[in-house]
Amino acid sequence: MIIARNQNVQNTLKALETAAASARGGFACMFATSDEYETALITERRAEGRYDEPRSRWAIVMFVGCMLMVAGTALLFY
Repeated sequence: MIIARNQNVQNTLKALETAAASARGGFACMFATSDEYETALITERRAEGRYDEPRSRWAIVMFVGCMLMVAGTALLFY
């Protein structure tokens, strides 16, 4: 009887230790440093497509406009 009772107590203590470790793990941060957190955050946002290049042609339009102005100025003074 005493052996069965000791095993029951040991099993109960092991179960409590496991539950305590699990509870402590729930409050722990999964990142060791802020650099790891930032890297994971950026990776996740890239996967969502947040950092894609804008699909605007504004830069090309501005470049062509400036080139036309330079060409017009050159023709004006020629």
